[in-house]
Amino acid sequence: MRPQGTVRAGRYVRTLPGYQAFVPAPLPPDPPIATDDPELQVLLANAALELGRLDMLGAPGVLPNPDLFVAAYVRKEAVLSSQIEGTQASLLDVFEYEANGGREALGDDVAEVVNHVRAMNHGLKRLATLPLSLRLIREIHAELMTGVRGAQRQPGEFRTSQNWIGPPGATLSEAQFVPPHPDDMRQALADLEKFLHDESPMPPLVKVALIHSQFETIHPFLDGNGRIGRLLITFYLCQQGVLRRPLLYISHFFRKHRVEYYERLQAVRDDGDWEGWVEFFLRGVTDVAREATETASEILAMRAEHQAIAATFKTRGAGALVDQLCERPVVSIPQVAERVAVSFPTAGKLVERFVEAGLLTVIPGVQHPRLFVYAPYVALLAEGTIPEGDQPTHSKPGDTTAPQALGRRERPFEDS
Repeated sequence: MRPQGTVRAGRYVRTLPGYQAFVPAPLPPDPPIATDDPELQVLLANAALELGRLDMLGAPGVLPNPDLFVAAYVRKEAVLSSQIEGTQASLLDVFEYEANGGREALGDDVAEVVNHVRAMNHGLKRLATLPLSLRLIREIHAELMTGVRGAQRQPGEFRTSQNWIGPPGATLSEAQFVPPHPDDMRQALADLEKFLHDESPMPPLVKVALIHSQFETIHPFLDGNGRIGRLLITFYLCQQGVLRRPLLYISHFFRKHRVEYYERLQAVRDDGDWEGWVEFFLRGVTDVAREATETASEILAMRAEHQAIAATFKTRGAGALVDQLCERPVVSIPQVAERVAVSFPTAGKLVERFVEAGLLTVIPGVQHPRLFVYAPYVALLAEGTIPEGDQPTHSKPGDTTAPQALGRRERPFEDS
């Protein structure tokens, strides 16, 4: 027997086939979020403070080249968000794939993360000419899902059939959660878009928390909902000018507290507990923003140390190579020659000196050309992104194919 839900969050509706789907109430919640609550105000102030510190890293003149750091942070968020859905790709896997120009197949997991990076970059670029909207969400979904697992699940199109969330073998009537029927989904999406553009006063961090939860409840795609919902957080904060650049990898907090993350979302539907979800979200923003700022400081200190080492090489392009490695920490000798504008022999000498100094390490098993990794930097940046071991598995809605038969690890939580 499903909970009856609350008028505040929405309601469970028994449909003709005999299952109960959840139809969310339009945002904002009624009664509204009590933003004057002292505890919530403290959480909001802390989150805004840490996010402001992080945002300063994107200000002109603070970082030597902000784009170098942004590129790495975008990839870290992509890895973490994908790992919530069960992918086992590491940050190094992604850098290696990109260094190979995508020629070497490193597995479906890496391809999904690379798509995630492309989807984020596409969305950020489109925000310059197109507001955050259902149209843009569909575009982002197409970038995310085309050519990877789930590509047969209508990339870029909202679903026209029912989906559900449940353990392996669960039928629709046994599902843990059933999003709205496609007919109700369309109205819920229209209401969400209206809320996106509503200019009524509300703290941006509270509003984006509501947006993310509502999107996950609507679950408008057959696959990729979790990743799209987390991308919306970045897009909204950048669109509102809360962040100059996408430096927040909130998926780190969601992944670390995965069970509570799903429980908080479900508590909104079952109990109308918007406050519990918003407080959880604000704690996540605070923790992750502080960590990202500290990581950036460590990267700057490491960069200065390595620039000093590179200066002793007396080789053209040594300093420039340190900066280039902060953007693309896996390189070949031909790529070094191209990126720092030196001859191939000079690039070879540069790489040799960097290897001797312990700044670059050869990646074993890769030939023609050999690849080298900026190991100290990747180790620092990759903290918290190491893929986890086997987790309890959940099937995708309606998927009766055993993952072992497909020769791949199934995802710990479905994403459809």
